[in-house]
Amino acid sequence: MARVRLAKPERVEDSEIRAIFDWVTGMEGAVPNHFFVEMNFPEYMKAKLISSKILWEAGELSMDEIQHVGIAVSKANGCAYCTAAFCTILNYGLGREDDYVQQFLAGGADAAADARTATIVRFALRVNADAKAITDADVEGLRQIGLTDRGIVQLVHVVSDFSSYNRLNLALQTDYDYRDVWRRIGFGWTEASGEPRGDETRGVRPGAAPRAR
Repeated sequence: MARVRLAKPERVEDSEIRAIFDWVTGMEGAVPNHFFVEMNFPEYMKAKLISSKILWEAGELSMDEIQHVGIAVSKANGCAYCTAAFCTILNYGLGREDDYVQQFLAGGADAAADARTATIVRFALRVNADAKAITDADVEGLRQIGLTDRGIVQLVHVVSDFSSYNRLNLALQTDYDYRDVWRRIGFGWTEASGEPRGDETRGVRPGAAPRAR
């Protein structure tokens, strides 16, 4: 159970917050509990999520590549909530098949669809684990797949962005409201854990049945 209230407004009067809610609904199918945790500090929520949206939509990394980073970094940081959120965006919002997202979640960079994505994910995980240990060769590897200084800076910020969401949802124990398949594959979750089941309708398009291995 979340350690702060889920601040669910009856109506959203603020046009910027309404736009954020509309955007995440398009990406995930509904507004997640994480956003209602953030609504306890709405002034910062607007700044933070608008910043994330710019970070995700501008720059040289594609939205698809960014969500791969989000999944990998969140899994490495032990955040089942965020891992499931970014799996949902990659699957529901961006149209990646269930089977592929599940394979990537299980296998990480080695299971990425292409060499560029794998390189980006491996670099992101190194930054997340020990930023000071990054070498010139690591950065040169990003240049070899087509990133310039702009994209390299973007990628490091993306890692920081995801890590900040991980910390928030871990520290405040945001109530899990995604499909259980994501935390089952990523973290070995079972119903025996005693945690409530997730939302098996989240990120499932009307008429489509979710596939789980």
